[in-house]
Amino acid sequence: MSEQTYLVVVNHEEQYSIWTSDRELPAGWTAVGKSGSREECLAYIEEVWTDMRPLSLRRVMDQSAH
Repeated sequence: MSEQTYLVVVNHEEQYSIWTSDRELPAGWTAVGKSGSREECLAYIEEVWTDMRPLSLRRVMDQSAH
């Protein structure tokens, strides 16, 4: 049995997830160009997703700070 390949995906709120490469992406999600094993993809997400807040919340908080 071969190991499943995953894609790193992101939504409009800049939230990351992984999706199996053999399935169509769900509506609202875009592949970021990183694929590999589940562990490789999760490690990539841990490295790049440093602010867990949704984009809309970050924008509101940035505006209220000024």
